[in-house]
Amino acid sequence: MNERFPIGSFARPDELTENVINGWREDIKTFPLLLRQTVEHLTDEQLDTPYRDGGWTVRQVVHHLADSHMNAFIRFKLALTEATPVIKLYNEAAWANLADSHLPVEVSLSLLEALHERWAALLSSLTKNDVNKTFIHPDSGHVTIGENIGIYAWHGRHHLAHITSLCEKKGWV
Repeated sequence: MNERFPIGSFARPDELTENVINGWREDIKTFPLLLRQTVEHLTDEQLDTPYRDGGWTVRQVVHHLADSHMNAFIRFKLALTEATPVIKLYNEAAWANLADSHLPVEVSLSLLEALHERWAALLSSLTKNDVNKTFIHPDSGHVTIGENIGIYAWHGRHHLAHITSLCEKKGWV
């Protein structure tokens, strides 16, 4: 197993059908509960264990998910309300080392639950036209809302797999 990409890289399907997008919407809606169920029993020592050599700790991953998904939610709203906005990048590695990444994971778990409730409501309201709206990512170019739903459904599963594979490897399950 590739410890850095335990579920592989995001693979955009050739066609973004309604069924594909609905599956991704469901992934985004249910992600906070899956994350909570995975980490709520972990001790502080376990939370402060890197998921791989040179990787973030479980605690940093949980806080990164909140950081990343907050940014994603804003990007969705910008794409829905502006004509092809250029989104701002942020330094994920630097953010993961700021003081708030040492807080209890409950802070980010609660934030993710509230954020994903709003995000799921927003995603459920999208029309076919909305799904085709785009933003410009400085590194990736034009990204549609539909594709970005998939990217963030994958993103949650990707980091959840980091944590679950560490738990399995260490026998914490």
